[in-house]
Amino acid sequence: MWRGCCRLLQGRSPPARLPRPPPVAGGSGPVGPGGGRTYAPPAERKRFYQNVSISQGEGGFEINLDHRKLKTPQAKLFTVPSEALAIAVATEWDSQKDTIKFYTMHLTTLCNTALDNPTQRNKMQLIRAAVKFLETDTICYRVEEPAALAELQKNEWDPIVAWAEKRYNVAIGSSTSILGPNIPASTKETFASHLASYNMWALQGIEYVITQLKSLILSMGLIDRHITVEKAVLLSRLEEEYQIQRWGSVEWAHDYDLCELRARAAAGTLFVHLCSESSTVKHKLLQD
Repeated sequence: MWRGCCRLLQGRSPPARLPRPPPVAGGSGPVGPGGGRTYAPPAERKRFYQNVSISQGEGGFEINLDHRKLKTPQAKLFTVPSEALAIAVATEWDSQKDTIKFYTMHLTTLCNTALDNPTQRNKMQLIRAAVKFLETDTICYRVEEPAALAELQKNEWDPIVAWAEKRYNVAIGSSTSILGPNIPASTKETFASHLASYNMWALQGIEYVITQLKSLILSMGLIDRHITVEKAVLLSRLEEEYQIQRWGSVEWAHDYDLCELRARAAAGTLFVHLCSESSTVKHKLLQD
């Protein structure tokens, strides 16, 4: 990634003319499941810039499209807390071809949400929203039949539940009841305490990953690097994959949905780690 991003720091010759409207990091309004909302990017727009670069300002790192500063949907200066995140976002913009496909720019959308905070939630509200997902966590809901699916859930989900219980020293369990498992209050408190160690930006990313995977447990396993993106997505879609193996899939649609979910989960996880980065990227790393 660093080689591909290195040239963003060097810059190229600006174009003769630039469009009048200020560049806005796509987003028409806040949407999203589970009470947590992110901006819904517009579909596409013709590319209006030639060069992408980053610069450091008073509030953090900024994205430059030619010689103009990128702004959020609420017209705030698009400023991110780490150089690594700025490079990643700049790479999204630089990789666009003749048409800007905003729906592929997950890091940009997450930054917009963190900067504009369209739902005006504070840190504690973000933590409570994330912990609440435990009550409906995908891998805590089990079936009794068909027997083959019940066995598959046990074999695939039990190990990640056991990991989480050991990792956080909590009791989670599972249930075949429509009411779901009875999660102890102490377990929720432990997860809330752990999430409190993240900053506001990282919490936005964590909630985003949770809404993609429909699971706090899988999300923490992914963010803690216990499982890969591919594994996390597979476990979150276990019943769907079982049905596909049994009945077949819709041509191209299944692969598209799978790739999209992987991309969103990977982007959210990367966002969390880059927002937790306390030091700037060393320029020698960009040249390796």
